[in-house]
Amino acid sequence: MAGIGGSSYWEDLRKQARQLENELDLKLVSFSKLCTSYSSSRDGRRGDTSDTTPLLNNSTQDRMFDTMSVEIEQLLAKLTAVNDKMAEYTNTPGTASLNAALMHTLQRHRDILQDYTHEFHKTKGNFLAIREREDLLGSVRKDIETYKSGSGVNNRRTELFLKEHEHMRNSDRLMDDTIRYHPSLTSRCSFPSLQTGTNDKYVA
Repeated sequence: MAGIGGSSYWEDLRKQARQLENELDLKLVSFSKLCTSYSSSRDGRRGDTSDTTPLLNNSTQDRMFDTMSVEIEQLLAKLTAVNDKMAEYTNTPGTASLNAALMHTLQRHRDILQDYTHEFHKTKGNFLAIREREDLLGSVRKDIETYKSGSGVNNRRTELFLKEHEHMRNSDRLMDDTIRYHPSLTSRCSFPSLQTGTNDKYVA
């Protein structure tokens, strides 16, 4: 690499900056698609009661999100370092005559870096917000399903209890009807006492 005072050094820095900017552009496009696909896949599976497949898919997307975040942060750090070297070059002796053009180029690269940084943090924030919201909704759905399952068990127990209670009431009602329509069943219990009373009277 040429010395810091040579024009080839500046061109080499510009080449590095453009290469990093191109890589960042591609990464950010993929990162944005990942965020969109994550939201769409969660919306599409909202009515799916299966837990296994969504967990696998979300786990894969989460790993991709973490990996891409690290890669983009590394590229942003590298581009920041290149911009700092470009700024340092503009202050070296012998560049005064070119300073206006150099500063214009440097500012353009700084603007690109700022735009990419802003886009990255915005996309990352949206992704995290979607994931947090969907995790919360998933937790609520599980609580609802658990409540429904518990309610179903309780309802079945209540139904069995009511059936048993009704059966006992029917048995009591049947017994009452039997006694009502067959009074001899009750009179038999009083005959001995009547007979005893009569016999006692004759004996006396």
